[in-house]
Amino acid sequence: MVLFAVIDIIGNIPIIIDLRKKVGHIQSEKASIIAGIIMIVFLFLGKSLLSLIGIDVNSFAVAGAFVLFFIALEMILGVTLYKDNNDSGVTASIFPLAFPLIAGPGSLTTLLSLRAEFRLENIIVAVIINVILIYAVLKTSVKIEHIIGKNGINIIRKVFGVILLAIAVKLFAANIKVLF
Repeated sequence: MVLFAVIDIIGNIPIIIDLRKKVGHIQSEKASIIAGIIMIVFLFLGKSLLSLIGIDVNSFAVAGAFVLFFIALEMILGVTLYKDNNDSGVTASIFPLAFPLIAGPGSLTTLLSLRAEFRLENIIVAVIINVILIYAVLKTSVKIEHIIGKNGINIIRKVFGVILLAIAVKLFAANIKVLF
């Protein structure tokens, strides 16, 4: 659920539909698989990378809590705090869809933060389940928009934003104690 809230694939349906209009066809399979690979590779190599530069997982989790906090604020308030100015629509399936929209800073930070609390096998299963859900949403995004409507998508986005905000506070509180 944490990854689902962070990735917010339902809340990103308007962005996905906009990408489809701009670049035409989006390869749902390719985007889902590449996002999953990025997340799993980061799950394994992220901790080594952090230790290489001298950062412990708890410090990263506190930093990740701040990232999640700002993502939650974006979802709840409907503001944009982070904007990627790269408009190279070369292949929307990989960039910006697989990375950074799906496997972006929030989800990668969350993966390492979850690693401090959960078993590796459980996190991998969560990534796989989320990739399957991402694929299903990408394949049916136009139908979902027609069924739920723009107001429904906005409501879902705000609900997941509040859940994500609570997760950020919990993550911060749990890891800040370890640091001090």
